[in-house]
Order: sequence, then structure tokens, then C-alpha cells
Amino acid sequence: MSDRIEKRIALRAPVERVWRALTDPVEFGQWFRVKLDDPFVPGQAVRGHITHPGYEHLKWEATVVAMEAPRLFSFTWHPYAVDPQVDYGAETPTLVEFRLTPAPEGTALTIVESGFDAVPAHRREEAMRMNDGGWTQQTGNIRAHVES
Repeated sequence: MSDRIEKRIALRAPVERVWRALTDPVEFGQWFRVKLDDPFVPGQAVRGHITHPGYEHLKWEATVVAMEAPRLFSFTWHPYAVDPQVDYGAETPTLVEFRLTPAPEGTALTIVESGFDAVPAHRREEAMRMNDGGWTQQTGNIRAHVES
């Protein structure tokens, strides 16, 4: 089993537009379906609540690793942390990276989530499967957001 999920998408929007959609907490929340309480600041945690139907009871938390405008935004989080009765804090988080490069049509966006080998074995396969599907959905969400 691979340690990573990778998605690539060509967006008909300038790099600066995609960067704003990724790093502005209000815009990020609109397409990612989360209401954030904090701005994105390297080295700091960002918290909020998921707004995706059926998951509204869940908290969302990530720690920003890098913001290198306008090419790299990354954070760590606990993948598929959906049981509110479980404290995932002892687990090693995965790393999510959004890499932007100019492309003829606008922006090439690559999303990589890596580090699944450190997710506890009893939930690793499900976390990868669910996040793989989630990133497929999120690529469509960001496309609709920046191309509208």
C-alpha cells in the first residue's frame, strides 16, 4: 500500500486566484466545507467545524506548516478523524501539500497527502480510502469555486 494520495487538476484560473482560495480562511471554508475560527498562520493550529452535510458534528483542526506564496501551502492533520469519542492527538498526523504552478490554462494544482504509514494500522486503510475519495471531491469543489 502506498504512503500517499496524489491528485492533480488543471484550473482555468490564475495562480493568484487559486492561492487566495487555498489560503483565505473564508474562501477555503466555502469550497472545503468547513467554518474556520482562525486564520492560516505558519506554525499555528487552525480550528473550526465541518459544514459538509452529515459531518457537521465534527471539529476540524490542522496545523499550518508552510505558506510560500503563491506556490506552496501545507498543513498537518489527522486523516479521517471522524469519531468524536476518539482522541487522535497521540497519532502522528499526515502532511497535506497544495502546490501551484502556472499552466497554459491557468493553474496546475497538485494535492499530496503523505505519511499514512504512521497512521495506526487498525485505521490506516480506511483513512486512505476515505481521504482519497475526499480529495477527489475537493478537487471538484475548488474547481467550481475558482472557475465560477
